[in-house]
Amino acid sequence: QVQLTESGGGSVQTGGSLRLSCAVSGFTAGSVFMAWFRQLPGKEREGVAAIDRDGRTRYADSVKGRFTISKDNAGNVLYLQMISLEPEDTAMYYCAASSGIVPIMTLLEPDFDSWGQGTQVTVSS
Repeated sequence: QVQLTESGGGSVQTGGSLRLSCAVSGFTAGSVFMAWFRQLPGKEREGVAAIDRDGRTRYADSVKGRFTISKDNAGNVLYLQMISLEPEDTAMYYCAASSGIVPIMTLLEPDFDSWGQGTQVTVSS
């Protein structure tokens, strides 16, 4: 059974840092296309960063230079390192995986079929 479990969220001040983790079970993190999304109440999920099987990455413009996606294939964990956090980064963050064939480096929610329960990130000014 595929399971994604996020952790590492919390409350920080503007300029602070957090590292989110997503523990993967039921498949190997290195064998699928994975991503981080975030969602504000009442809004659609926004793709933040993605990483493919070969380690290539893609970022939303709003987080380029501040967020880094990576994965530990041995430990089967996906990470999102976030620095220089801003109040606009406040959201519920989700990790996601795609088991099928999807557009290269997609950050579109419908292209992912496995989701975690989310972890809250709050950035205060």
